[in-house]
Parts: sequence; C-alpha cells; structure tokens
Amino acid sequence: MGKLVVTGFVSIDGVHQAPGGPREDDRDGFTQGGWSVPYGDEGFGRFMAEVFDRAGAFLLGRRTYDIFAAHWPDVTDPADPVASRLNGLPKYVASTTLAGPAWQGTTVLSGDLANEVAVVKERTAGELQVHGSGALVRSLPALDLVDTVHLLTFPVVLGAGRRLFEEATVPTAFPHTGGRVTGTGVSIQSYDIAGRPQCGSYLD
Repeated sequence: MGKLVVTGFVSIDGVHQAPGGPREDDRDGFTQGGWSVPYGDEGFGRFMAEVFDRAGAFLLGRRTYDIFAAHWPDVTDPADPVASRLNGLPKYVASTTLAGPAWQGTTVLSGDLANEVAVVKERTAGELQVHGSGALVRSLPALDLVDTVHLLTFPVVLGAGRRLFEEATVPTAFPHTGGRVTGTGVSIQSYDIAGRPQCGSYLD
C-alpha cells in the first residue's frame, strides 16, 4: 500500500496560485504568476528530485493536470527526474468533466473520491503524490487520506491570490518530521497528519 504525499508551494502569506509561470492560473486577475521561479536553486532542485524519485503514481486535480499535460509530454530526456516520472508512471485525475485524456497513463477518477483514492493507494507501490491541485488538497484531509505533507514556503509576500488552505478547510494537526532551508531561503518542511488539532490555554 502506498502513502499519499502532498507537495505544495506557498508564499509567506499562504498564496499557492500559479507558482511556476504567468500563464498557469490568472483567475481573479492574478498577475504575479511565476513567483517561485527566482528561488529555484540547486537545493530546491535536489529536494524536488528526491521527491519525484519516490513516486509510484500521481493524483492531480484537473487544473494542475492540464498544466502538466501541456508541458511534460514534450520533455523526453530520460535523465530528467521530473519528466521521466510524470510521463512514465500512472496519473490519476480527480475530475467529473475530463473525457478522453491524451496523456498516456492517465485514469480519470469521477466517482466517490474517498473510495477511488483509497483503492489507488492500496495498489500503488511507493508514494501516490499530489502536486499543486489546491482544491483537491483542501478536500483530502476531511477524507483522512493524506499521510505526509511537504510544504515549501518561498520568501515572498504576494498580497493577493488564492491560498492553499482557505477558510473552511478542515482543521488538521501536522506533526513536524523534518526540514531544511535552501540557499535562496525556501523553507522546506515535512509533516505527517495527526487528525484534528488539540487546543489549550496559556493561562492554565
């Protein structure tokens, strides 16, 4: 049985929209797409290569799938640690509207998300990885399906844009399991999932 692992990019103020380029996602008039690119140094690349090296399959939301499908099939270098995994491993897309996907190895999950993802986890050797896919990521904690979160916080405040964890996201506790900081200041922190948060009082 595989682990479901989420890797997310956020700014200091929690924005996850369009980290990789200006044309990724301009909803709500967002004009700062590509904000993560200046921080993509060797340390960042090394961590991402480590992540993709553990992949057994990918679970993506429709928007992230479309972004990936428009680019990665054209990257054919077998030594590319990202392209070789994305093109060669199974890809599962949570969507009720996608029909006839052209990217080889794609399966559409259009039924009960909890049941279908549980089945995919059971038959995946290695990690079932989620990249991007903000709406999907927000839905998974409520289904108790996530095992690990890698959260990469980039040293920039954007002031606008869609947040990864918006209001009404299910309250979730994330025990810290490890971390590092890249040379450009990207904080890479890893967490497991421990159910709902516990609260207390400093006055007791």
